Amino acid sequence: MEVPQWYNGALPNGDRGRRKSRFALYKRPKANGVKPSTVHVISTPQASKAISCKGQHSISYTLSRNQTVVVEYTHDKDTDMFQVGRSTESPIDFVVTDTISGSQNNDEAQITQSTISRFACRIVCDRNEPYTARIFAAGFDSSKNIFLGEKAAKWKNPDGHMDGLTTNGVLVMHPRGGFTEESQPGVWREISVCGDVYTLRETRSAQQRGKLVESETNVLQDGSLIDLCGATLLWRTADGLFHAPTQKHIEALRQEINAARPQCPVGLNTLAFPSINRKEVVEEKQPWAYLSCGHVHGYHNWGHRSDTEANERECPMCRTVGPYVPLWLGCEAGFYVDAGPPTHAFTPCGHVCSEKSAKYWSQIPLPHGTHAFHAACPFCATQLVGEQNCIKLIFQGPVD
Repeated sequence: MEVPQWYNGALPNGDRGRRKSRFALYKRPKANGVKPSTVHVISTPQASKAISCKGQHSISYTLSRNQTVVVEYTHDKDTDMFQVGRSTESPIDFVVTDTISGSQNNDEAQITQSTISRFACRIVCDRNEPYTARIFAAGFDSSKNIFLGEKAAKWKNPDGHMDGLTTNGVLVMHPRGGFTEESQPGVWREISVCGDVYTLRETRSAQQRGKLVESETNVLQDGSLIDLCGATLLWRTADGLFHAPTQKHIEALRQEINAARPQCPVGLNTLAFPSINRKEVVEEKQPWAYLSCGHVHGYHNWGHRSDTEANERECPMCRTVGPYVPLWLGCEAGFYVDAGPPTHAFTPCGHVCSEKSAKYWSQIPLPHGTHAFHAACPFCATQLVGEQNCIKLIFQGPVD
């Protein structure tokens, strides 16, 4: 099982330790899962603290100054637990940081205050086939506790068990039709601390929860998206990855398109996508494209129009005016829904992938900030623009 984050194959400063662009979940040598057991209703803070200090996992729901419900959790030999969050403390298996849009440079990208929770969520996987994985909001801290304070959204369910939501919430979207060529966007839902599924709150951190969706579960599927309010993760199952294109396949596609010797229709020089390892450096032979029409050229300095923005040029082939950008091959294989040739580019960033992958991501509304949703390039998180959010590229073959 793999959880790629919104980066094109690696973090900007490189993958290190528990902070990386792709996380793989493996069966642990020894089960570390937990399940709810004893429930205590406490009237004094001291008693609540005493239970929390017993060394067992627990979730505390503070109802008022005088009443706290503490649910103790006991060892579960049949599950493994993996925790995700911003904290670098040891209970967090996978450290995530706020995803910076590729349209911003490092100076613009200084995040003053992260909206990702330090202990954002936990994924619990069955140790036996079919290795079902379930997601829950909130993670246990270094004291093995989850605290939902007075201001947190929480409630008692009709069956008597307590539940709640984290401040900015954990949102999940399961694609319809799995993660395949035929995939369609699903509906974004919020996951509770106990793993129930709710419609979205009016705003991300509103006190009032949405409506319970009894027909849906917190079981992760191939292609499920997990949004932590600042970072979005894509869940890929082992079976899904088995049938997905690999890094070697993408490299073969790169070599194949370069072997066709596409040419700049004006300069007549041969173009070539750079090596996947050189994805930050614009090279001399790099293909560039006019994103309003899709015509692919080599780099040139003409076509500026005084009445347009700095990045807007007039295509010498069809006179269409629009952004003129270098093209980059999308390197993260986990984001591809098929193994088709790289024929389409996202606008305005210029990342290139297969037609079906481009069209799939172009219609996915990703949470942005605490209120908005918009489509974004999966390889750099840049907000997509234009009529279709992507464009079919028009290459010219060699003139022999």
